[in-house]
Amino acid sequence: MIGPAAVMRRGANAPLTREIPDLTGVVLGVRFDAGVETVLTDNLVVAVLLCGPSKKVLSDEHFVFFNQLATPDMSVRRLEEALGSDRDQIEIDLDAVPDAVQHIVVVTYVNEGLGLSRTLGRLRRCEIRVLNLNGGVELVRSENLAEGLTDETGMALGEIYRHQQDWKFRVLGDGYGDGAAGVARDFGVSL
Repeated sequence: MIGPAAVMRRGANAPLTREIPDLTGVVLGVRFDAGVETVLTDNLVVAVLLCGPSKKVLSDEHFVFFNQLATPDMSVRRLEEALGSDRDQIEIDLDAVPDAVQHIVVVTYVNEGLGLSRTLGRLRRCEIRVLNLNGGVELVRSENLAEGLTDETGMALGEIYRHQQDWKFRVLGDGYGDGAAGVARDFGVSL
């Protein structure tokens, strides 16, 4: 059951459109806290991958990040300015997402060239949350995904995915020791 500020653990999922039948859009918000490690947070990239059933990105145009702010059909777009305490926000028009898209995965990675000391293990907090696009009410949020991280430089945070006729959200929290390269390998992205 979805409720305001319901906290979800890694691997947990929540029905979205089954619980809220009139839900037509969501905002995924990502929050980081690295304390005084501002170089780390300033160099974290949040990206969105629109994938088919095999969890491979449909095309390079279905990889949304700071250099490509939206999908060609505008169903998924990265907001240029995040509201509130989110570091990044991604708006998803659930009704406009093409049928070929089965998974919308949010990832983060440390931008290349920072050196080995800049890892996600230095984060104090890392969360992904889902808000109703209509009114901005928070539906669910992940637990603190920074706990247990050590030398990872990339992580799959969460995903919105189709389940039968409905949309669901799942917390992932899967870390990558090889950052962007690992994300690209697993999801079939050309970097």
